[in-house]
Amino acid sequence: MHKGRLEAFSDGVIAIIITIMVLELKIPHEESIESLLKLIPVFASYVLSFIYLGIYWNNHHHMLQSAQKVNGTILWANMHLLFWLSLFPFVTGWAGETHFSFYPVLAYGIVLFMAAVSYYILSRTILSHHGPKSDFAKAIGKDYKGIISVVIYLAGILLTFVHPKIGVALYSVVALIWLIPDKRFERG
Repeated sequence: MHKGRLEAFSDGVIAIIITIMVLELKIPHEESIESLLKLIPVFASYVLSFIYLGIYWNNHHHMLQSAQKVNGTILWANMHLLFWLSLFPFVTGWAGETHFSFYPVLAYGIVLFMAAVSYYILSRTILSHHGPKSDFAKAIGKDYKGIISVVIYLAGILLTFVHPKIGVALYSVVALIWLIPDKRFERG
């Protein structure tokens, strides 16, 4: 099966997710600086989620560029990833509106963790389809960044029980790690 439809569908879903998130940003009805300052947590959660969606979109694109073909299992693994990404607007809005309180930050971390796990499943499903000696296998390598990310997400989820801001800080660290471009697929 050709991968073009999978790429186009995924691009469209991610574009819709970003659109939903930006539409959740409410315009202040006052022209004072104080009205903007009240929106800092909402805007901060939006920025973090926008960065994450950009990271997923970029890496998804690069990963599928290295894949030669897809099958039904890959399609379902991709839907699994898109499901978790589709929850970003909800947890983003909840975390921002509640000024990063406990349950919203915990939910945000769980969604980030599950998105990372589903991305890992997708990559392993593609790897299984292409084989261990394929160009895709060479490109994916050991996936240290992915493994480290999952560990940091788990730490963030657990440390949210100590203080939600620690969880947010650790989730931000993962985003910073991934802002450094992942060259694995461009080399592969």
